[in-house]
Parts: sequence; C-alpha cells; structure tokens
Amino acid sequence: MITELLKRLRKQRIEEAGMTVKELYPPVPATLLTGFLGSGKTTLLNDLLVNPRMRNTAVIVNEFGTIPVDHDLVQAGSERYFRTTTGCICCTATSDIRASLFELHGAFDRGEFPVVSRVLIETTGLADPAPIINSLVPGGAPAMGLRDHVVARHFYLSNVITTFDVIAGREALGSFIEGWKQLAFADHIILTKTDIAEERLPWTDELRRLSPTARFHDKQAPDFRFDDLISTQAYSIQDKAEDVQGWLAMEGLVRHDDHLHDPNRHGSEIEALSLVHDQPLDPRAVITFLELVTSNISSGLLRLKGIFATTDDPERPVIAHAVQHRLYPLHRLDRWPGEDRQSRIVLIGRNMPHEEIRKLFEVLIPRKHEREQS
Repeated sequence: MITELLKRLRKQRIEEAGMTVKELYPPVPATLLTGFLGSGKTTLLNDLLVNPRMRNTAVIVNEFGTIPVDHDLVQAGSERYFRTTTGCICCTATSDIRASLFELHGAFDRGEFPVVSRVLIETTGLADPAPIINSLVPGGAPAMGLRDHVVARHFYLSNVITTFDVIAGREALGSFIEGWKQLAFADHIILTKTDIAEERLPWTDELRRLSPTARFHDKQAPDFRFDDLISTQAYSIQDKAEDVQGWLAMEGLVRHDDHLHDPNRHGSEIEALSLVHDQPLDPRAVITFLELVTSNISSGLLRLKGIFATTDDPERPVIAHAVQHRLYPLHRLDRWPGEDRQSRIVLIGRNMPHEEIRKLFEVLIPRKHEREQS
C-alpha cells in the first residue's frame, strides 16, 4: 500500500515537472566480467560485490543451460537488482544484453527499483565477448527499435574484466577461440588459482601477446586491489590488438535475429546437461556421482556446478564445482539462498554421453519405499 502510494507520488512529481525518468539519471557504466568455464568469475563477482564502491550495483548473470545455478552462488542481496538469463547473451536473440538492460531501465521507470550507479554483467564461460561489446559501444550493432535506442542512451560499456585459470587455461586456449577473444578484449586480466598451481609460469608475458595493453593482476597477490578494477571511463578498442577491431567489424555484418541467428556459435558439440531432483540425497551417493563423472576421461566434461540437498543436513546445501577432471572440495552453505530447495546440477561439455550420465544420476534417487520409510 505504502509502496504503491510512493510510486504514484513519484510519477506525479515527474509528470508535473514535464520530465520522464529517462531524463533524471546520467548514463550508467556497465562492467563486463568474462572468463572461460571454471576460471573463477562468480568468486570474483562475489568479492567485488562486497566492495563499498559497488554497493549501488545491479547484477546480470548469464548461464549456459536451462536451470540457473550461478544465481544461487552470487551473494547479490535482497536490496540489489539481480537478473539471471539462461542460454547465452552473446547470441540468443530472446535474452541478449540489450533486453536485460532495457528491463533494468523499465524497473527504474516504473519506480520498482532505484537508479543504480553501475551494472555488472557476468557472462557464461562460453561467451564470445565480441557481439556483447558490439551491442554496447558507440558505432557497434545498429539500433533496431526503441528498446535499443533507450539502452544506448542510458547505458555504456566502461571496462572488460577477464579471469584466467592458470591451471586449465592453456588447454582452454588450445580448444576454444572464445578463450582467446575474452583475453583480447580485456582491460584487466585476473590470474586465478595461482595459489594451488603446481608450477609458476610466466603467464603475463605469454598472455600479453593476446592483450598487449591489459593490466594483469594475480588475485592471490598481497597487493591485489579490487578498487583497481572499478572504472567509469568508456571502453575503448583503440589500444586493443588488431584482431579486436576485426572481430567487431565481422559482428557488424551478422544479424542476430530469430531468423538469421546461428545456434551453433559455440559448435554443435558443446551443450549443457541439467539434472534436478526434489528429495534430499545420500551424501555418499553425491560424492560417488561427482567422482565418477569428473574422473571419466570420456565424459567430455568442461565444467560442472551443482547445489545439493543431502540427508545428513538438508537445511545446509552442498556446493560442488569441477573444471574438466578436477573436482574441487565440496563445501556447505549456511542456508539455502532462496525458496527453491531442489538439488540441481549443470554439466557443460563436448559430446557428453548424456544417457549414461542421466542413468548414473538416477542411482542417487531414493526408491519410493525408501522415501516412505525415511
């Protein structure tokens, strides 16, 4: 009741002043957070969000797959505008970045959410940054309607941050052009997992060939500062490698509408497998499933993320992460991040044996008589 009254009063004041909300706030900078699968984007995002300078920040998280898991792993807070998209914002016409930003603007316009000072966009690890950047920089993808004009007027790309996994990064670069492009477009490259790498390699010298002007940061270094990543200056491609301008020019020649969109931008063999179960699971069975999937060299696994309700402590879910064949230690959250208490897992891989993985997951599911006895 009070909220509705405040919305009406606000709208009345705007109309009396002969203005619209579109004239009441300056353009909002958008930071793009990229990095290949498992390179630590969500961890970095959570670290950024606790920085006092990022308090008034809207968050857009993109996930590759049909069920959101990252959504539950980002500590956005109830006071923060937070949106999850599934699919891929770099190439899915129905959930691209312009649509998400237009929805955010609409929330301002309707008085549903206060105007923010920054937008932080986390892409899926398979995202090609070229079409996203092309849709946010002046002279990029042309405006196709009112929505695009509104977004161009009220949002701009400020900087690109890319995380790089020093353990699995070289293999990703050897197999996926997206990994190369994420680095080439970066203003800041964050080296992750340096604390657990078995050997220290001269990554800065090696990666500078891809991104000659990027600033490099070791996330585990004592002098690493999150403030160094925050910028309000407009993104520039002038100092980037020559390939960057060529990639953006190529994007300008491609229309990403429903009819001409290429569904196989990442290759038809790359896909996500989503598994869901609504009953608490035996923790030993969960561990067995995870170890079998990640240790099988024929699984084609690139990335695994899961949140599980377990019978030993169903109020505190178990979080699982794996990158290729490396399963990271499981850990528990203090509580469920939302109302949904289903166990859910997303596996992203290349030519994965879906049927075998599904059958293995079914071993976790309690039989009917077991559920009735418990």
